[in-house]
Amino acid sequence: MSSNQIESVLKENRTFAPPQKFIDNSVLSQADFDALNARAEEDHAGFWGDLARAEIDWQQDFEQALDDSNAPFFKWFVGGKLNVSHNCIDRHLADKADKLAFIWENDAGDEVRRITFQEFHDEVCRFANGLKALGVGKGDRVVIYMPMVPEAVYAMQACARIGAIHSVVFGGFSSEALRDRINDAEAKLLITADGNLRGGKEVPLKSMTDKALDAGCPSIEKSVVLLHGGLDVSMNPDRDISWADVVAGQATECEPEWVDPEHPLFILYTSGSTGKPKGVQHSSGGYLLGAIMTNKWVFDLHADDVYWCTADVGWITGHTYICYGPTAVGVTQIMFEGVPTYPDAGRFWRMVQDHNVTIFYTAPTAIRALMKAGDDIPKDYDLSSLRLLGTVGEPINPEAWMWYRETIGKNNCPIVDTWWQTETGSIMISPLPGQTTLKPGSCTRPLPGIAATIYDEEGNEVTQPNVGGYLVVTKPWPSMLRTVWGDDQRFRDTYFFKFGDRVYIAGDSAQRDDDHYFWILGRIDDVVNVSGHRLGTMEVESALVAHKAVAEAAVVGFPHEVKGEAIMAFVVLKTGYADEEGLDQELRKHVTEQLGALARPEEVRIAEGLPKTRSGKIMRRLLKSIAKGEDITQDTSTLENPAILDQLRG
Repeated sequence: MSSNQIESVLKENRTFAPPQKFIDNSVLSQADFDALNARAEEDHAGFWGDLARAEIDWQQDFEQALDDSNAPFFKWFVGGKLNVSHNCIDRHLADKADKLAFIWENDAGDEVRRITFQEFHDEVCRFANGLKALGVGKGDRVVIYMPMVPEAVYAMQACARIGAIHSVVFGGFSSEALRDRINDAEAKLLITADGNLRGGKEVPLKSMTDKALDAGCPSIEKSVVLLHGGLDVSMNPDRDISWADVVAGQATECEPEWVDPEHPLFILYTSGSTGKPKGVQHSSGGYLLGAIMTNKWVFDLHADDVYWCTADVGWITGHTYICYGPTAVGVTQIMFEGVPTYPDAGRFWRMVQDHNVTIFYTAPTAIRALMKAGDDIPKDYDLSSLRLLGTVGEPINPEAWMWYRETIGKNNCPIVDTWWQTETGSIMISPLPGQTTLKPGSCTRPLPGIAATIYDEEGNEVTQPNVGGYLVVTKPWPSMLRTVWGDDQRFRDTYFFKFGDRVYIAGDSAQRDDDHYFWILGRIDDVVNVSGHRLGTMEVESALVAHKAVAEAAVVGFPHEVKGEAIMAFVVLKTGYADEEGLDQELRKHVTEQLGALARPEEVRIAEGLPKTRSGKIMRRLLKSIAKGEDITQDTSTLENPAILDQLRG
């Protein structure tokens, strides 16, 4: 084994075949799946071209499925013309005009809005016409900084309708982060809200936008403000205009702007970036196809499904699996303003019960938070409508996977553990629920047309089971990012820096087992090098969560004078367990029994929580600073609970 490869002591061998009832009713049969894979293997570009013609309404057909003559700047569906908003809304009106597109519930749970596809169309068109009246047109950048309300999706779709390029900034980001993103995109217009309630707490979005704009955003001409949260805000008459005034008197028809498939649909800045913001730029045609196909394949969508992706539209998951994919497929979906634990840890399950949710897609961090609250809470709700569960955002620990399957799915629901990124645009590796035998913690195999594999440091394919390396994709795919906004060299240097212009480097380490299933070991830079052995942090975290007292764990490395680097574990306990004397030693021993002495943490710190953004993402770079005893210089304004840092310092 090369010293640069990542070692693994994977022991997971539990398997779960799809329920026969699910297989019998699956939208995609095993024969269909085999045919898709065979076609993709035979003609990669033709495979995607066939799907594009079958799944997308084209105003003008394309002449060439893929132009790869200038790698890594690939072009898909050359010569075609389409409009993404038309594909998400207009084409459903003939037979789905009265079907519910969205069921929205507010933070407090005392307001529910039900929006049909016809109403969706009318509101998007009114706002699109309002944007045009403000001088916004094709190619202009529009920044959206809003709560999880239907108007956020209206704004995104309205931009797509007129050919404007949107950049959604998560409502938990600071005014400084907002300003940086506005300036990098040179946005012409900002769309925001007075604010909203999130977990019962006011989020003052308008005051944050004022602070950002007053600090210097010279490209902004107007700021549109949705009066939603009932907050007392001041309106600058030279700059601010209310949403109501923008749409007043506007027609409910707006002719779509037909654009080239490579026309940028949106820019999305990657979370946790330091220094100059990195704007991931996505296309119109290829991105839309990825969103459509993965929604159909992975979520096995039926006409009567009620689908709920719990992500925020400020992240790529909210783009692909709320705004664009489900709407293009024509499914009814839930949209939620609040958090999973407010007013109590039964909130998600009450909503599943009340709205008869059939497909539920959420993040492992949310699952672990609800797992921490105990098994009794979900038992108070009728979850029998659920038929499919999904996870997204990071690898899921096997024991959290099992809790999800047993406590929420009642052992009846397949779990689609999906691997993908902001940069990939759509799901890349995932089980197909009617075909794939599942293993807790594995995202299983690549989807049809996705050429994912593992390379070692020298660029050789890793074929040995349970040996880690770089997760790479060796052929272009339609929904991949096209560049970093305004910085082609940064795009090349970030994603194609090591193995040539045709091999995309995901930045994750991974391994495959004897069944060729993929297991994500963490980010390449999250590997811990203990006494010359490179260990993936994910396995150590999974071993800790397998202990009966542990709900969540995060592992980082820190300098050690003998080992070079040692492991520090930060642990959150389940409800009902206390930080008793000797528990840290018990947990160290437990990891040793599970993985061996090499993986034993040097120190275990038990706390009430981990440093997470308001979207639930663990900020591991803060934990690294704590483990090293460094002063924290990173921006902590996006943390849900900044006070947790003092507790974690020990």
